[in-house]
Amino acid sequence: MKTIRDIGLLFHRYTLQMLRNPVWLFVGFSTPILYLALFTPLLKHFAGVPGFPKGSVLDVFLPGILSLLAFASGSSMGFSTIFELQTGVIERFRVTPASRFAILIGPILSGLMMMMVFDTVVVAVGYGFGFQVHWLGLLLLAVLLGILAGMMAAFSIATALVTKDISSFAAIINGINLPLLLLAGVLLPISLGPLWMRVIAHFNPLYYLVQASRALAVGSFSSPAVWQAFAVLVPLCAVVLLWATRVFRKAVA
Repeated sequence: MKTIRDIGLLFHRYTLQMLRNPVWLFVGFSTPILYLALFTPLLKHFAGVPGFPKGSVLDVFLPGILSLLAFASGSSMGFSTIFELQTGVIERFRVTPASRFAILIGPILSGLMMMMVFDTVVVAVGYGFGFQVHWLGLLLLAVLLGILAGMMAAFSIATALVTKDISSFAAIINGINLPLLLLAGVLLPISLGPLWMRVIAHFNPLYYLVQASRALAVGSFSSPAVWQAFAVLVPLCAVVLLWATRVFRKAVA
């Protein structure tokens, strides 16, 4: 019970911090909307092109944006950890009786909640432009998005605690962002790429989420991409959380 109470308190703390930052909220809401408004029209000419998935442009692009939001929301959480290290917040946590696991999970759950809010707005805007909503598919997709975002958040926080420097941390996160996003087919389907790129993409966990996102968005529950995404992301998330917990306990020992 104590751990659950600690998680709730820390969840509340980090949620208030985010809500008190109007610039962060504005950027968080506007960025995915700009992707839909400015990038979707560019894809209309790809419809019917060999290698481009069947269905409307929004059925292909909007699930990719949801995956992008999950990845970006999780991977950026380490920046606040660096700030807390520099301002002494982590040092203060060392003398509190709060559960170390709760200190790690509290901000992650807060970030997941905000990500789901952003995703809801994106789906609502996409619906206004003709995106067909499959509720059961989106509910299952929300589980996958939460798994990836939680995994990336744990990786980001642990990496921040290991590097302890904003420049080194930013170099690592920015260095992995571009290849992971491109090889996942977030903006353009990886099926349009050459064979060597399609092969390398299978070593990218984000690729499996994107493929499952597009299948679930159209209600295709029987697609192999769905069970493949769970088979890859669930154990990988468990491993990353275990590593992040050990790093965090050492940092706040």
